[in-house]
Amino acid sequence: MLRIGLLSDTHGWLDPALEKHFAGCDEIWHAGDIGGLAVTDELARWKPLRAVHGNIDDATTRREFPADRRFEVEGLRVWLTHIGGRPPRYDRRVAQQLREDPPGLFICGHSHICLVQWDERLKCLYMNPGAAGRHGFHKVRTALRFAIADGRPRELEVIELGTRA
Repeated sequence: MLRIGLLSDTHGWLDPALEKHFAGCDEIWHAGDIGGLAVTDELARWKPLRAVHGNIDDATTRREFPADRRFEVEGLRVWLTHIGGRPPRYDRRVAQQLREDPPGLFICGHSHICLVQWDERLKCLYMNPGAAGRHGFHKVRTALRFAIADGRPRELEVIELGTRA
């Protein structure tokens, strides 16, 4: 079983409480709008990191992290990106690929809205951890923690980090 800490939209600020929340995780995944390599450097000190860049990320961050990551862990095919839309209204950039080759787990950020939803049409679980940073319109900062075993996500938890201010 692999335990994952998932966050997005840090916009250059990393809540120190996340280190405790992700202590039992095997990996940390960041779904973009990192806001600078200081954030990912710190996360990588805590645990192995997989990340993608987002629309606010600078050229240095874009060179370090791709726009999309597709990989398989514990028998689960995962697609990690920043701008993905949500079921059933996926972003135009990813919609065709999702229909042709849906992963078992599609993860994106960007909306600042924490949402986990099963897409019956694609037979795919959608996850957006919301925004863990202080920049944006969200009221509560959030992240997700879950496990993957036997090709399926399990034990999903929403982590509320407090108000944005």
